[in-house]
Amino acid sequence: MRALSVVLALTLAAVLLPLDARATYESGRISIYGAYMVPRGMGAENYSDESWGGGLRVVLPIPGIPSFVAPVVGFEIINMLSETIEFRDRVTGLAIQQQTNQDYTRLSLGLEAGPHVPFPLRPFVGVNISLVTYGISTDVVVPDDYNRENEIRQHLDSERHWVFGYDLTLGGDINFFTHYSLGGGYRYIKAHSLPQSLGDGSVDVSPEYGQIFVEFGVMFSAFLD
Repeated sequence: MRALSVVLALTLAAVLLPLDARATYESGRISIYGAYMVPRGMGAENYSDESWGGGLRVVLPIPGIPSFVAPVVGFEIINMLSETIEFRDRVTGLAIQQQTNQDYTRLSLGLEAGPHVPFPLRPFVGVNISLVTYGISTDVVVPDDYNRENEIRQHLDSERHWVFGYDLTLGGDINFFTHYSLGGGYRYIKAHSLPQSLGDGSVDVSPEYGQIFVEFGVMFSAFLD
Protein backbone atom coordinates (compact mmCIF):
# COMPACT_ATOMS: atom_id res chain seq x y z
CA MET A 1 0.00 0.00 0.00
CA ARG A 2 2.82 2.34 0.90
CA ALA A 3 4.60 1.58 -2.38
CA LEU A 4 1.39 2.30 -4.28
CA SER A 5 1.09 5.67 -2.55
CA VAL A 6 4.64 6.57 -3.54
CA VAL A 7 3.99 5.58 -7.15
CA LEU A 8 0.78 7.65 -7.25
CA ALA A 9 2.56 10.65 -5.74
CA LEU A 10 5.40 10.45 -8.26
CA THR A 11 2.93 10.05 -11.12
CA LEU A 12 0.95 13.08 -9.96
CA ALA A 13 4.14 15.14 -9.65
CA ALA A 14 5.23 14.07 -13.14
CA VAL A 15 1.92 15.32 -14.52
CA LEU A 16 1.60 18.56 -12.54
CA LEU A 17 5.19 19.82 -12.68
CA PRO A 18 5.26 20.15 -16.49
CA LEU A 19 1.90 21.93 -16.33
CA ASP A 20 3.24 24.29 -13.69
CA ALA A 21 6.39 24.86 -15.74
CA ARG A 22 4.29 25.61 -18.83
CA ALA A 23 2.06 28.02 -16.91
CA THR A 24 5.14 29.75 -15.53
CA TYR A 25 6.72 29.99 -18.96
CA GLU A 26 3.55 31.43 -20.47
CA SER A 27 3.59 34.26 -17.94
CA GLY A 28 6.98 35.50 -19.23
CA ARG A 29 7.14 38.67 -21.29
CA ILE A 30 9.36 40.33 -23.88
CA SER A 31 9.12 44.11 -24.25
CA ILE A 32 10.63 46.79 -26.43
CA TYR A 33 10.73 50.36 -25.17
CA GLY A 34 11.69 53.90 -26.02
CA ALA A 35 13.43 56.02 -23.39
CA TYR A 36 14.09 59.67 -22.60
CA MET A 37 17.03 60.06 -20.21
CA VAL A 38 17.95 63.17 -18.22
CA PRO A 39 21.26 63.66 -16.35
CA ARG A 40 21.02 64.20 -12.58
CA GLY A 41 23.72 65.91 -10.50
CA MET A 42 26.97 67.57 -11.57
CA GLY A 43 28.69 64.26 -12.38
CA ALA A 44 26.28 63.74 -15.29
CA GLU A 45 25.07 67.26 -16.12
CA ASN A 46 28.58 68.56 -16.80
CA TYR A 47 29.32 65.96 -19.45
CA SER A 48 26.01 64.94 -21.02
CA ASP A 49 22.63 66.31 -22.02
CA GLU A 50 19.10 64.99 -22.39
CA SER A 51 19.23 61.80 -24.45
CA TRP A 52 17.01 59.44 -26.40
CA GLY A 53 17.27 55.73 -26.94
CA GLY A 54 15.57 52.39 -26.48
CA GLY A 55 15.97 48.84 -25.41
CA LEU A 56 14.68 45.33 -24.89
CA ARG A 57 13.52 43.67 -21.65
CA VAL A 58 12.75 40.00 -21.07
CA VAL A 59 10.88 38.86 -17.94
CA LEU A 60 11.66 35.19 -17.21
CA PRO A 61 9.53 33.61 -14.44
CA ILE A 62 11.09 30.41 -13.12
CA PRO A 63 9.14 27.33 -11.90
CA GLY A 64 9.45 26.94 -8.14
CA ILE A 65 9.86 30.67 -7.53
CA PRO A 66 6.74 32.66 -6.52
CA SER A 67 5.24 34.16 -9.68
CA PHE A 68 5.13 37.59 -8.04
CA VAL A 69 8.93 37.81 -8.43
CA ALA A 70 10.72 37.14 -11.71
CA PRO A 71 14.25 37.56 -13.11
CA VAL A 72 14.67 40.24 -15.79
CA VAL A 73 17.33 40.63 -18.49
CA GLY A 74 17.67 43.91 -20.37
CA PHE A 75 19.68 45.56 -23.14
CA GLU A 76 19.66 49.31 -23.83
CA ILE A 77 21.31 51.81 -26.18
CA ILE A 78 21.20 55.58 -25.58
CA ASN A 79 22.51 58.23 -27.98
CA MET A 80 23.84 60.99 -25.75
CA LEU A 81 23.87 64.44 -27.28
CA SER A 82 27.07 66.50 -27.35
CA GLU A 83 27.90 68.77 -24.45
CA THR A 84 30.21 71.80 -24.42
CA ILE A 85 31.94 73.22 -21.34
CA GLU A 86 33.63 76.59 -21.63
CA PHE A 87 36.69 77.67 -19.64
CA ARG A 88 37.65 81.34 -19.78
CA ASP A 89 40.96 82.89 -18.73
CA ARG A 90 40.26 85.59 -16.13
CA VAL A 91 43.14 87.79 -17.32
CA THR A 92 43.02 87.54 -21.13
CA GLY A 93 39.37 86.53 -21.52
CA LEU A 94 40.42 83.74 -23.91
CA ALA A 95 37.72 81.05 -24.13
CA ILE A 96 38.57 77.36 -24.42
CA GLN A 97 35.83 74.81 -24.95
CA GLN A 98 35.76 71.13 -24.10
CA GLN A 99 33.33 69.30 -26.42
CA THR A 100 32.26 65.82 -25.35
CA ASN A 101 30.25 63.31 -27.40
CA GLN A 102 29.02 60.11 -25.80
CA ASP A 103 27.11 56.94 -26.52
CA TYR A 104 25.84 54.66 -23.80
CA THR A 105 25.02 50.93 -23.81
CA ARG A 106 23.76 48.97 -20.83
CA LEU A 107 23.28 45.25 -20.16
CA SER A 108 21.27 44.58 -17.01
CA LEU A 109 20.20 41.65 -14.86
CA GLY A 110 17.83 41.82 -11.92
CA LEU A 111 14.46 41.09 -10.37
CA GLU A 112 10.98 42.47 -11.02
CA ALA A 113 8.19 42.28 -8.43
CA GLY A 114 4.59 42.50 -9.59
CA PRO A 115 1.79 40.38 -11.05
CA HIS A 116 3.03 38.30 -13.97
CA VAL A 117 -0.38 37.06 -15.03
CA PRO A 118 -2.85 38.67 -17.48
CA PHE A 119 -4.37 41.15 -15.01
CA PRO A 120 -5.88 44.31 -16.58
CA LEU A 121 -3.54 46.60 -14.60
CA ARG A 122 -0.10 45.40 -13.47
CA PRO A 123 2.15 47.69 -11.40
CA PHE A 124 5.74 46.56 -10.87
CA VAL A 125 8.99 47.54 -9.20
CA GLY A 126 12.44 46.34 -10.17
CA VAL A 127 16.09 46.46 -9.21
CA ASN A 128 18.95 45.57 -11.54
CA ILE A 129 22.72 45.46 -11.61
CA SER A 130 24.25 46.45 -14.93
CA LEU A 131 27.35 46.44 -17.05
CA VAL A 132 27.63 49.81 -18.78
CA THR A 133 29.86 50.84 -21.65
CA TYR A 134 30.43 54.51 -22.50
CA GLY A 135 31.94 55.62 -25.78
CA ILE A 136 33.55 59.02 -25.20
CA SER A 137 35.07 61.38 -27.74
CA THR A 138 36.63 64.61 -26.44
CA ASP A 139 37.89 67.67 -28.34
CA VAL A 140 39.39 70.92 -27.07
CA VAL A 141 38.42 73.95 -29.15
CA VAL A 142 39.59 77.56 -29.19
CA PRO A 143 36.64 79.23 -30.93
CA ASP A 144 36.84 82.19 -33.26
CA ASP A 145 34.08 84.67 -32.42
CA TYR A 146 34.01 86.06 -35.96
CA ASN A 147 34.49 83.00 -38.15
CA ARG A 148 33.86 79.45 -36.91
CA GLU A 149 35.98 78.03 -39.73
CA ASN A 150 39.05 79.61 -38.12
CA GLU A 151 38.60 77.82 -34.80
CA ILE A 152 41.50 75.79 -33.43
CA ARG A 153 40.50 72.20 -32.65
CA GLN A 154 42.53 69.47 -30.98
CA HIS A 155 41.19 65.94 -30.66
CA LEU A 156 42.13 64.68 -27.22
CA ASP A 157 40.87 61.15 -27.14
CA SER A 158 38.30 58.58 -28.22
CA GLU A 159 37.79 55.81 -25.71
CA ARG A 160 35.33 53.19 -24.55
CA HIS A 161 35.00 52.52 -20.84
CA TRP A 162 33.31 49.61 -19.06
CA VAL A 163 31.84 50.25 -15.62
CA PHE A 164 29.29 48.70 -13.26
CA GLY A 165 26.09 50.28 -12.09
CA TYR A 166 22.55 49.66 -10.96
CA ASP A 167 19.02 50.92 -11.50
CA LEU A 168 15.72 51.13 -9.62
CA THR A 169 12.50 50.97 -11.64
CA LEU A 170 8.91 51.86 -10.85
CA GLY A 171 6.28 51.28 -13.52
CA GLY A 172 3.18 49.50 -14.67
CA ASP A 173 1.34 48.30 -17.74
CA ILE A 174 -2.16 47.66 -19.05
CA ASN A 175 -2.80 44.15 -20.32
CA PHE A 176 -5.09 43.77 -23.34
CA PHE A 177 -6.18 40.83 -25.51
CA THR A 178 -4.57 38.62 -22.83
CA HIS A 179 -1.17 38.43 -24.52
CA TYR A 180 -0.21 42.09 -25.04
CA SER A 181 0.57 45.06 -22.84
CA LEU A 182 1.32 48.76 -23.04
CA GLY A 183 3.07 50.48 -20.16
CA GLY A 184 5.80 52.72 -18.92
CA GLY A 185 7.49 54.11 -15.86
CA TYR A 186 10.47 55.84 -14.32
CA ARG A 187 13.96 54.43 -13.87
CA TYR A 188 16.78 55.80 -11.67
CA ILE A 189 20.18 54.80 -13.11
CA LYS A 190 23.59 55.02 -11.45
CA ALA A 191 27.04 54.16 -12.86
CA HIS A 192 30.30 54.05 -10.89
CA SER A 193 33.84 55.31 -11.57
CA LEU A 194 33.46 56.50 -15.13
CA PRO A 195 36.69 58.16 -16.38
CA GLN A 196 35.96 61.56 -17.91
CA SER A 197 38.68 62.30 -20.48
CA LEU A 198 40.44 65.64 -20.10
CA GLY A 199 44.10 65.03 -20.88
CA ASP A 200 46.36 64.52 -17.88
CA GLY A 201 43.71 65.96 -15.58
CA SER A 202 41.28 63.10 -16.14
CA VAL A 203 38.97 62.50 -13.20
CA ASP A 204 36.42 59.82 -12.33
CA VAL A 205 32.74 60.72 -12.11
CA SER A 206 29.78 58.60 -11.01
CA PRO A 207 26.92 59.87 -13.16
CA GLU A 208 23.28 59.28 -12.34
CA TYR A 209 20.27 59.64 -14.62
CA GLY A 210 16.51 59.74 -14.53
CA GLN A 211 14.81 57.84 -17.33
CA ILE A 212 11.21 57.89 -18.51
CA PHE A 213 10.26 54.92 -20.69
CA VAL A 214 7.25 53.67 -22.66
CA GLU A 215 7.12 50.00 -23.62
CA PHE A 216 5.10 47.48 -25.58
CA GLY A 217 5.15 43.88 -24.37
CA VAL A 218 4.13 40.44 -25.61
CA MET A 219 3.63 37.54 -23.21
CA PHE A 220 5.22 34.20 -24.07
CA SER A 221 1.73 32.68 -24.17
CA ALA A 222 1.17 34.48 -27.51
CA PHE A 223 3.77 32.19 -29.09
CA LEU A 224 2.23 29.00 -27.67
CA ASP A 225 -1.42 29.39 -28.63
